[in-house]
Amino acid sequence: MPATRQKVHPWRDARGWCTVVRTSTKSSMTAPEDTATSAPPASAKPASLWEDFIDIFVSPSEVFERRRASGFFVPLLVFVALTLIITIIGRSAMEPIFDSEFTRGMAAAARKNPQITADQLEGPRALMTKLAPVMVGLGALIMPMVVGVLLWLVGKMVDAKENIGAACMVATYAFFPRILDSLLRVVQAFMLDPSRLNGQYRVALSPARFLDPDAASPVLIAILGRIDLFTIWITVLLAIGLAVVARIPRSRAAIAAAVVWLLGSLPVVLGALRAS
Repeated sequence: MPATRQKVHPWRDARGWCTVVRTSTKSSMTAPEDTATSAPPASAKPASLWEDFIDIFVSPSEVFERRRASGFFVPLLVFVALTLIITIIGRSAMEPIFDSEFTRGMAAAARKNPQITADQLEGPRALMTKLAPVMVGLGALIMPMVVGVLLWLVGKMVDAKENIGAACMVATYAFFPRILDSLLRVVQAFMLDPSRLNGQYRVALSPARFLDPDAASPVLIAILGRIDLFTIWITVLLAIGLAVVARIPRSRAAIAAAVVWLLGSLPVVLGALRAS
């Protein structure tokens, strides 16, 4: 409705009394019909951690972008917990693999030290069997942090400015495909003939699975074992995460991730050299 304005007209009547007459005029300005302002749209609900654990497989860039300033402790604990659960569930099925790897390791030690007897080997075997879940859990806890530190150090070569916490966050999320890897290994161990489970790479998705660990070169198996689908997947995620968090081109981040892959291969190859 248009606004009105009142005019005041004072005048005196015959008795001397002053009377005020008010008249209204319409203003030339028109007020808006609806003075209520619309409420601002509600802000989008932030993604939960559980969404991160799904999105890291389908849209990793989004995960690294929204968590670039977050910590890595909680996702690391989730990673360790899931790894332990899968390990405990598949412990019986994976036992032939553990026995084969342990036997080969003790055989290599016996070749270097012929005084070791079979009875002396039984004690370490029983202890390692009991501690296997603990060792897996410790590995799941330590490895993402080690890789994160390596990514932070190598990132300096390509002018990445992320801090060490952000690099560990990238490494932690990058390791989540290893959960799927562990699950597939357990499923294969349940399905395959135990006589075929004579090495850890027999259930890996790498060329090393096609080599007999009792006959082939340990060094060759170790090198081919690094050409693993999930290891490559983790390396790609490291590159994506570094590019997003450090705001560098993906080409430079890919170089850093490849160097981390090479550094991760060194302990495996050196261990194979000692065993050969």
